[in-house]
This record gives sequence, C-alpha cells and structure tokens, in this order.
Amino acid sequence: MENVLASLKLMVMGMATIFLVITIIYGAVNLLHRFTGEKPDKKQV
Repeated sequence: MENVLASLKLMVMGMATIFLVITIIYGAVNLLHRFTGEKPDKKQV
C-alpha cells in the first residue's frame, strides 16, 4: 500500500509541475505580446 501511495504522490507532483510550467510559459508569451504590441488577431487583417 505504501508503494501505491508513493507512486500516486509522485504522479500528482509531476502533473502539478507540468501544469505550472505550462502556465508560466503561457503567461510569459502573453507578456511578450503585450510588450511588443503584436496582436495576432489584429495584425493579420
């Protein structure tokens, strides 16, 4: 039972880390677009 709990904990931590990294990258891309003034939806008209 201890093995199952340990692997579950590891899996949850891994998923949380991946989610955190994706969120950070998404935020960084949004900030870059805001600072450079490039709006993908408005530029390609």
